[in-house]
Amino acid sequence: MDKKNVVVIFGGRSSEHEVSCISAATVIAAIDKEKYNPILVGITKDGKWLLVDKVENIRDGSWRKSKVSAVISPDKARELIIREKDEMTVSPEGRKYYQNVYSIKIDVAFPVLHGLFGEDGTIQGLLEMALIPFVGCGHLSSAITMDKFFTKVIADSVNIDQAAYVPVRSYELADMDKVVRKIEAEREYPVFIKPSNAGSSVGISKAHNREELIEGLKLAAKHDTKILVEEAINGREIECAVYGFGDDAFASGVGEIVAAAEFYDYDAKYNNAASKTIIDPDIPEEKVEEIRKAALKIYRACDGFGMSRVDFFLENETNRVVFNEINTIPGHTSISMYPMLMEKAGHPMSVYINDMIEMAYKRHNYKNA
Repeated sequence: MDKKNVVVIFGGRSSEHEVSCISAATVIAAIDKEKYNPILVGITKDGKWLLVDKVENIRDGSWRKSKVSAVISPDKARELIIREKDEMTVSPEGRKYYQNVYSIKIDVAFPVLHGLFGEDGTIQGLLEMALIPFVGCGHLSSAITMDKFFTKVIADSVNIDQAAYVPVRSYELADMDKVVRKIEAEREYPVFIKPSNAGSSVGISKAHNREELIEGLKLAAKHDTKILVEEAINGREIECAVYGFGDDAFASGVGEIVAAAEFYDYDAKYNNAASKTIIDPDIPEEKVEEIRKAALKIYRACDGFGMSRVDFFLENETNRVVFNEINTIPGHTSISMYPMLMEKAGHPMSVYINDMIEMAYKRHNYKNA
C-alpha cells in the first residue's frame, strides 16, 4: 500500500510561533510512518513558507535557514509547489525564473498552527478552496472560536453560563474617559481585559483600578481591534478535551491548571515552572459531568470537528461552572493538557493523531461526494 503524504504545517506569524514548533515536533513523532509520509512545512514569523527536511530541524530551530520554499497551490490540483530559492534568474522585465521547481501531491494536511493565521480559519479556508482534506475544525468553526466575542455570542445562544463582559472597539479608545466610564458603569473591579482575537493568553491583563484598566485596554488594542472587558471569576481553572465530531464526539475527564502567577498568562503557561497541570483533580463528580456536558454543547454549537480544548472556571464560593474559551488546535507540548487528558481517557496520542487523519478523509469524502 502506498503511503499517503501528510503535510504538517507549523510555525506561523502569530505570537505562539515557538509553541507551534514544539507541538508540531510532538505530532510528527506520533504519526504512523508505515501508513503516512510526513512532509514538513514551516512558516516563519515574517510569513515565508519553507520545506523542512526533518523533525530534528524543528527541534533545534535550524529549519528557518532552509533555502527551499514550499507553498500550497490554491487550485484543485492538491499540490505543494517546491522551488529552490537560489536557482533563479531575473528577466529585464523583472520576471523571476526558477530552474528547480516541482510539486508534491498533498493527500491530507495537518495544521499545527496556534493563534492568528492558523487557528482562525485562514489556513482552513485555503485548504477547503484547494479541496485538500485536513485535520481539525473547518474555516467557520475556527474563525468563530478564535474570536472570543463571537464565541460568547454562540455560548449565549445555547445558554452556556459565562463571565459577563463589556465589548470595546479599539477606535473607541480615542475617547478613553468615555470608555472607562462605560466599563465602570457596568462592571466592578477587578476585571480582565482581553483582545478578542489572540491566542495563548497573549495581551490579557487584570485591572484592579482605573489606571490598570487604561493600561490593559492599550495593551489589548495592540493585538486586536475588538476588546472584551470581563468580570473576574474567582475560581479554579478547569480544562476538558473534546474529540470527534457530531453525535460521535466525546468529552474527556477534566484537568486543572494551577497558575504560578495571578492568572494563567503566556509567561505563566510556558516560562514559569511553578505552574502545574493536574489530571483528575479533586472535583465533585456531578461538577465534572456538568463541565463535560457543557464542553460538548459549546463544541457542537461551534461546529467543532476533530479536536478542541474547552476551558472553564469553577467558581470558589458557589462551585458555579463558568465557560471561558475554546481552542481548536490545542497545544501538544510536554505541559499541554489536551494530550494528557486524552491519554487518561484511554486515547494515547499515537492512536488519536492517526485517527484524526482518517477522520479528515471522512469529512472530505462526505462534503465532496
